[in-house]
Amino acid sequence: MARQIKYDRSAEDVGNLFSLEHVNLQVDGLERALVFYVEALGLTRDPYMMTGGRIGWINAGRNQFHLIQGKPQVVAGHIGLVMPGRRDLLARLDAAKPHLAGTEFSYEEMDDCVIAVCPWGNRFRIHEPAAGFGRMTLGMPYVEVDVRPGTVEGIVAFYRDIVHAPGRVTEERGAPAARISVGREQAIVFRETEGVIRPFDGHHIQVYLSDFSGPHGRLSERDLITEESNEHQYRFEVITDPTTGAELSRIEHEVRSIGHPLFNRALINRNPSQTNVNYAAGLDAYVPPNTARETDDPRLRDLLKGFNEQLANPGNGPEGVA
Repeated sequence: MARQIKYDRSAEDVGNLFSLEHVNLQVDGLERALVFYVEALGLTRDPYMMTGGRIGWINAGRNQFHLIQGKPQVVAGHIGLVMPGRRDLLARLDAAKPHLAGTEFSYEEMDDCVIAVCPWGNRFRIHEPAAGFGRMTLGMPYVEVDVRPGTVEGIVAFYRDIVHAPGRVTEERGAPAARISVGREQAIVFRETEGVIRPFDGHHIQVYLSDFSGPHGRLSERDLITEESNEHQYRFEVITDPTTGAELSRIEHEVRSIGHPLFNRALINRNPSQTNVNYAAGLDAYVPPNTARETDDPRLRDLLKGFNEQLANPGNGPEGVA
């Protein structure tokens, strides 16, 4: 008889909240936004949707930033990104400095991440791919929101009881936090702080639910629905204690069903190390690092190997010449 292997089957469970797809922010000048998100961070402007001068959709793996011309909006906390090639990232950030002078743009290299601040003050913690992020090599693993002390237990209860999303109280950089699971590789994190919390200014995150109607009913009972968008989407903003009704935090959730026309849309991602001064044919698209494994196709093996070498040794810098 074959040996019986015991697995922790709960390790593969996901809750009702299974995808954090995009963060929507207003920006004062799309040109400067493109310098930061595309030139400095190395992300990709979506080539098919919102390609004009007022709105830009920026692809980051399976995730996006939706940037809209208007009064700048800032997340009260951090946005997490995973991307390979720290040395190349730092070179791109350095090259962007003169183009973003006079704004809040800055960056700092830390042991575990690079912290970058956009021209309007949004803070990004940029990590290299690691075990803590599962199989994600490019994407948005978390959005972190600052909250008042003593609120994280209630926030976990809200997502558990109202949204039916699992969460737990943990510690993030020395402070209590509510970590709400979004599928296998993403989270919404609410981190307690004694500092001043930036007032909510209308930005939103967009999530998908497998059970679309259940949370809608429970939110409606508490008068928390803020927009009945269409048959595939609704919105809520206030996170409350499910027992007392006390407000704990605010961040608008654009909630979509898997019937939404944009669900699981394929996103184009480029290789940001590719420039006109170190161009290598066949390496325009992003390929996850560490995939140059044995394959029956020697051309594919050499292509993937060359891509990883280009990420590790990025040629002549982040900007080409005319």
